[in-house]
Amino acid sequence: MKRIGLFIPALLLSTALLTPLATQTSAKSQGVSIRFYDRGHRDYHDWDDREARYYERWRRDHPRYEVEFRRNNRHRQEEYWRWRHDHWDER
Repeated sequence: MKRIGLFIPALLLSTALLTPLATQTSAKSQGVSIRFYDRGHRDYHDWDDREARYYERWRRDHPRYEVEFRRNNRHRQEEYWRWRHDHWDER
């Protein structure tokens, strides 16, 4: 009987300590790791899986851009954001 009395507080303490880790794991599963500011349209874009698909589509149409988005200079990034707002303004 004494062991059960020690087990319950230990279980509650473990639950209290592990709850924040569980919420962090579920937040990471959304895939948003970076936000980019679009100066021309004055808004932010979350770089998630959907945005990565749009960028890959844009790269197929613009074969000279063979680098990932964050490695482009500002001019090329602005060109992408113009295309993104003109063609795929779904957020």
